[in-house]
Amino acid sequence: MATWQQLREGVGRAWDSLVDGWNQLHDRAAGAITRFVPGASKMYPTEREHQEMIQRNSGWGVLAAEVFDDDKKVVVRLEAPGLEADEIDLQVINNMLVIRGEKTLQQEHNDGRYHIIECAYGSFERAIPLPAEVDPENTKASYKRGVLRVELPKPQGQKQKKIKIAAD
Repeated sequence: MATWQQLREGVGRAWDSLVDGWNQLHDRAAGAITRFVPGASKMYPTEREHQEMIQRNSGWGVLAAEVFDDDKKVVVRLEAPGLEADEIDLQVINNMLVIRGEKTLQQEHNDGRYHIIECAYGSFERAIPLPAEVDPENTKASYKRGVLRVELPKPQGQKQKKIKIAAD
């Protein structure tokens, strides 16, 4: 039979493990979790329905991204479903790729109610740090099947320098 001290230590280890796991999850996902702010556009027939929709929608969504870097360019892929290409605004500011847009509600039915709203709606902004200096003037972007792809060339003449470590 376990003593109180052993039980306390076991619970403490379990709690520490849970906290460590939560911190790792937070660190990995913090950049992708994006705040969606309900817009001023009139998407709802009545003010009451508008308020209900805001309460049901937490206002947070995930805009998952990948950043790839080679000698010539930085490529950013961002999952942003439910938008049109002209609804997305891109800027390079202080070595960050800033993506802005607004996702509006597309109501499927005029009668009845929504009981689960897990999609995020409203305006959003996501800033992705770039791993190298880029040339924003020659940036190319495409949007296909809900995935934004931004190709940011590095300035001409900039190359990664490998540094040798002298052995003692």
